[in-house]
Amino acid sequence: MSFKIRKVEYFYCSVVDQPGEAYKMLSQLEQSGINLLAFTAIPVGPNRTQLTLFPDTPDKLVLEAKRSSFALDGPHSAILVQGDDELGALADIHQLLYEANVNVYASNGVTDSKGSFGYLLYVRPEEYERAATALKV
Repeated sequence: MSFKIRKVEYFYCSVVDQPGEAYKMLSQLEQSGINLLAFTAIPVGPNRTQLTLFPDTPDKLVLEAKRSSFALDGPHSAILVQGDDELGALADIHQLLYEANVNVYASNGVTDSKGSFGYLLYVRPEEYERAATALKV
């Protein structure tokens, strides 16, 4: 199996839960030339949504946030795995982490229906370097 595994940084931003809020943020990032490796949005209460941004260039995102006055929480560390979508691919990744005694406390994954997948792994900060070593990052 062929994998590309790398360390990534991510940031949280909370917005009012109403139509267009993610669009406003994402279009502003586009206009600033900020490429995202990944993006998630989840509800965090009755009227708020948490946007999680995985920028290709974290420093550029931080500068844009300061310029635009939107509050970011981060950077936080995660691991991004991209590779060939084969049966057992995620099991192989998790086996390496299990053998290194690393707990994955959250993850997100998706396939592109063309034979590739992307997978975000969240591990506790105190286990991050051990996870990176186990995955040969």
